Amino acid sequence: MDDYVNKEVVEIDKVVEENENGAMRRVTTETHHSGPDGSGRRLYRMVAVSFGMLCVLQVALNISLRLVFEYSLTEERDQLPTRYNNLTKERDQLQRENDDFMEKFSNLGWNKFESCWYFVSTERETWSESREDCLEREADLVIINSREEQTYLFSLKKGVWIGLTDSETEGSWKWVDGTPLNTSYWGSNEPSKVGDHSNNQEKDCVELRDGKDQPEKIWNDSKCDKKLNWICEKCNK
Repeated sequence: MDDYVNKEVVEIDKVVEENENGAMRRVTTETHHSGPDGSGRRLYRMVAVSFGMLCVLQVALNISLRLVFEYSLTEERDQLPTRYNNLTKERDQLQRENDDFMEKFSNLGWNKFESCWYFVSTERETWSESREDCLEREADLVIINSREEQTYLFSLKKGVWIGLTDSETEGSWKWVDGTPLNTSYWGSNEPSKVGDHSNNQEKDCVELRDGKDQPEKIWNDSKCDKKLNWICEKCNK
């Protein structure tokens, strides 16, 4: 009886041992297969390699851009002396041309004051004929815009026509470019009042007297058919 019982116990122990061993094998197998499989590891390696290549390309790109930038700066720096020399030559050429122009203009009877050129005639003509001569010279009868200009013209000591008239509307004085008179340098009792003109001729044109009075008082309205010298003006624009 005892032998039988012992045999049963031994058999039960084997079953338990087998069950335990089987369970351990299953656990080991499951544990072994719970990690990433072969395709997952390959994907991970591909991502890592791609990221590394991107980093390398970024570094190479940065180096290339820096080299190009430094090369451009160096090339531009090297070209600066040449550009400076070219600009200097152009400036000197323009200065020579300007000097030649001023000399030729002066030889033709023109004189420069501030930014304008003035031509004083040696002949005498009516106001209309005087203006026509100025237009042929690509200029016009002088327009006085400042006290300094008035003083300069006063220093010429000549009685001359200027580009001021009221021939369109009596008493409404305008310059030859159509602008109305704002600042004036009329002499005493000038301009003549309407109805004061003799020989039924209007005094519609303005002359500068020959400089015997003060610079601010040398304008005089005269008959436009009177023959006087004149001043043409040509200004830089």
